[in-house]
Amino acid sequence: MSLQSLTRNQSMVFDVLEKAEGPLSAYTILDRLRDQGFRAPLQVYRALDKLIEYGVVHRLESINSFVACAHPQENCHGHGTVAFAICESCGNVIEFHNHDVDHKLADWAKSRGFKAEKTTIEIRGLCENCQS
Repeated sequence: MSLQSLTRNQSMVFDVLEKAEGPLSAYTILDRLRDQGFRAPLQVYRALDKLIEYGVVHRLESINSFVACAHPQENCHGHGTVAFAICESCGNVIEFHNHDVDHKLADWAKSRGFKAEKTTIEIRGLCENCQS
């Protein structure tokens, strides 16, 4: 999937997330797109669902928000575990991957006969700037 093949709504939602300073809720995205014809949350949620499916957007479960993938050209579906460090003070989100963690989790799942479909880790705390 290339970003050029996105629908108009998907492109607009992705653009808002890419330009955002931090994670956004679906309703914040809707507010930012009202002038472009978005009227209902369903329009945003449909676009987000597809963008997540394409691996270019992530949902942060713990804060019910969305962020653009830090490296959509690599397609995050191939990374295994997607991990995020979320600052509870400033809202900054850092996306990262750790292959050692991927392997440990895969070994755990295999040893228990569990087939993981998706693994997302969210670490919440304070970023370096907010600690000082």
